[in-house]
Amino acid sequence: MQRRVVVTGLGVVSPIGNDVATTWRSLLEGRSGGAPITKFDASNFPVKFACELKGFDPLQFMERKEAKRADPYAQYAIAASVQAMRDAGLENGGDADPFRVGVVVGSGIGGLSSFEEQHDVYRERGPGKISPFFIPMFIADIASGLVSMRFGAKGPNYATVSACSTSAHAIGDAFRLIKYGDADVIITGGAEATVTPMAIGGFANMGALSTRNDSPQTASRPFDATRDGFVMGEGSAIVILEELEHARRRGARIYAEMAGYGATGDAFHLTGQPDEHEGLQRAMRRAMEDGGLRVEDVDYVNAHGTSTPLNDVNEAKAIARVFGPAASRINVSSTKSATGHMLGAAGGIELIASVLAIRDQIVPPTINYQTPDPACPPLNFTPNVPEKREIRACVSNSAGFGGHNVSLAVKRFET
Repeated sequence: MQRRVVVTGLGVVSPIGNDVATTWRSLLEGRSGGAPITKFDASNFPVKFACELKGFDPLQFMERKEAKRADPYAQYAIAASVQAMRDAGLENGGDADPFRVGVVVGSGIGGLSSFEEQHDVYRERGPGKISPFFIPMFIADIASGLVSMRFGAKGPNYATVSACSTSAHAIGDAFRLIKYGDADVIITGGAEATVTPMAIGGFANMGALSTRNDSPQTASRPFDATRDGFVMGEGSAIVILEELEHARRRGARIYAEMAGYGATGDAFHLTGQPDEHEGLQRAMRRAMEDGGLRVEDVDYVNAHGTSTPLNDVNEAKAIARVFGPAASRINVSSTKSATGHMLGAAGGIELIASVLAIRDQIVPPTINYQTPDPACPPLNFTPNVPEKREIRACVSNSAGFGGHNVSLAVKRFET
């Protein structure tokens, strides 16, 4: 028997807020996280700006020794997980059986800054000076392990790694694990900390990043005809998924119900998508089929919407194909316009935006949208200001280098 799965906790550290309330308010107010890079000297880089975290203090969430032994991406994951467990009323365990509590937290790249730092140590001081903590600081699964240790969670525990689809895959897997009885509660999402020289240099040299160094706050402009690339973001987004009856027994607040999960592959190109993104079309259809949703039931699509020339037009065409005539009545928006692209954490923060859209019955806007792209179908991209409307169900899209596509469907909880 397939069990119902609900969302009972949310946690975020993002470029536009170090908690859920601040991040959500910033999204609705159209604030951008874009600013000049402060984490390293980017003066000789072609891209000199990003969406960095601002004012984040890991010591609010962990001891100093633990923080020193954790890469920033893992620090972010722990911070967001603490928030989410606290929000769900499970920070101290609650009534949950630890053997039925799991963790599925992914990262697209993992501890890249630790890798860069320790490689410098090796080159300058030799192999004997490489930190014994280097490997556990670097590997992409360690955030999931650290979160499990923090809360004594002894259920399923692993990481997903699928580039920019990472946290959407994590949440989808967690949904299935609960649905089919492998756990009752799962801490799930993603974390990324890639505002580093190698990441900025690598993405810039492949032409993926915006080069609007004179205007960081307006550089991320999904679906706009003048878009020229994405803006690097960082942070973590964690949701607590819970089996419905387990949540009811402990009197948990329920934000929304997870409805469906679709995952596909393009088998097409290292970094691009086929025209009209056929693989993403299949992911959206599968998520709705899995959740028993018709296209008429969906009121909002949180788009992958990277602000890159190819992704946005292909995704817009995919949405128009999947929803057909119903596409004219749905809202579409890309919250990456404000947060930048948080890579392995993107799917998590975008699902949280979808959940909060359902809670508050309001669609967060696509900011910096000024010039419609004639190559995109004429969808309602929710330009620049939020839109109040009835929202019964949302589809949140993610796509990653390598051809990984995920759609998550979430709906208003009804008893």
